[in-house]
Amino acid sequence: MKPDLVSMLENASWPALLVDNASTIRKANQAAIRLFGPVIEGGSSTLGAIWPPDNPQPPEQVLAEWERAAVPWAALKLRTRGGANSTFPVAVCSNVIDGRRLHLLQFIQHPPAVGQVQERSAASDSPAVLKRKLECALQLAGTVALDFNNALTGILGHVSYVLTQMEEDHPWYPALREIEKSATRAADIAGDLGTFSRHDKEGRSHARENLNPLLQRVVEAARQAPGGQTISWCVQLEKRLYVAKFDEPKMQQAFGKILENAVQSMSGGGSVTVVSRNLDVLEPMQDCRLKLSPGAYVCAEITDSGCGIAPEVLPRIFEPFFTTKPGHRGLGLAWVYGIVTNHGGGVAVASEPGRGTSVRVYLPAEKRLAKDDALPSADLHGSQTLLIVDDEELLLTMARTILGSYGYRVLTANSGLRALELLEAPGSKIDLVVTDMVMPGMSGRELVDRIHRFAPAMPILRTSGFVGAGPDSNSDGYLRKPFTAQELLSRVKFLLQPGGT
Repeated sequence: MKPDLVSMLENASWPALLVDNASTIRKANQAAIRLFGPVIEGGSSTLGAIWPPDNPQPPEQVLAEWERAAVPWAALKLRTRGGANSTFPVAVCSNVIDGRRLHLLQFIQHPPAVGQVQERSAASDSPAVLKRKLECALQLAGTVALDFNNALTGILGHVSYVLTQMEEDHPWYPALREIEKSATRAADIAGDLGTFSRHDKEGRSHARENLNPLLQRVVEAARQAPGGQTISWCVQLEKRLYVAKFDEPKMQQAFGKILENAVQSMSGGGSVTVVSRNLDVLEPMQDCRLKLSPGAYVCAEITDSGCGIAPEVLPRIFEPFFTTKPGHRGLGLAWVYGIVTNHGGGVAVASEPGRGTSVRVYLPAEKRLAKDDALPSADLHGSQTLLIVDDEELLLTMARTILGSYGYRVLTANSGLRALELLEAPGSKIDLVVTDMVMPGMSGRELVDRIHRFAPAMPILRTSGFVGAGPDSNSDGYLRKPFTAQELLSRVKFLLQPGGT
């Protein structure tokens, strides 16, 4: 059993059990032992020891059904210390650990005090009660994600700003890049938490349009990964790429997995070429096993000079759990296939043993050019007056530092009311407002409405760390937290241009 999982179980304040398919309790934390008694200790007890006889199915059958249906939540009736029965809402997570299928059961309620456990009425475990408990958990997750994103905005904003001012040969440059990568990874985790809080299977909107910056990031990450330094990299990106809307974190994971496979196929070094291009399909065409309907596409092709894939293996590479690598779960390319096809696209793989592999990802596109957010640093300067509105003092300081260093005159307000005072002051000359959308007192949305009443042409950049911030979250006037200094400067520059709003 993995040490980090053992530590997590032991330190949890809620009861948790780790059981195998035979219902043997491989691990019970102290909270679970306090709730169910010492009968579950020792690593060889089974759920049968705390399984009431009136449960309609044996525990092994229940676990098998949960695994087959990928059940994330369930209600489980068990016998607690003292002999009373109680039904618990349980979070279920199944995985293969050390070659054995195990199920982590986390009891998502506080354990009753020993000696006070009583038989619950049917009403106390009704769907309405369980729904209210889940809603509380979702609300807590959303709040944590929002606060986490605010904190990450300060970290990512400052470190990305310092990197733009520092030469790459500076001795601190690599360390700062690692901080930036860690903050970006933490932002993905916060985004997943925010998505969970919305109880939405596809929480992130497909808002990104330019695939090139994403490809550049995943290539840079692959260069720094183990084995990446021994490989010759060639990146050829179409400068006038079509618009392709996609879920950025998911597509980053997909391309990351493709590049990881490419690097692993060249243990002694080799070359990887990454190309993006536009494709206009006028009539149905086929690429390997992939059939493409007529339309516009963005194609990203990753080619390596590795060991290649055997012909008998190639037709099965997208099958879940199929793998030729010892110790791997066989989910990598199946995962890539699922992400791309969920975007309406497709994946084609051509390979020859000993001569390498080429993976082509096709995403549906619109025949208009994607905006390039990565403006040169010299083009990001300005002299206009900006008003930054946020209830987080750290974020006001960050925005003042970054925007001020690029020539802007920066005013700040820690509330909507203070922002209105500055905007309505005699002689006020503010060219753009940057406001957080979630603030105590007057919300950002109310502030925007108030501004548009007396200044309908005022450019406004809305920011938020809340996932799914509303219908404006896909517009050019919205920037999701956390963001980098480059993203903030680019968006401000865009909105200040004639017709930018």
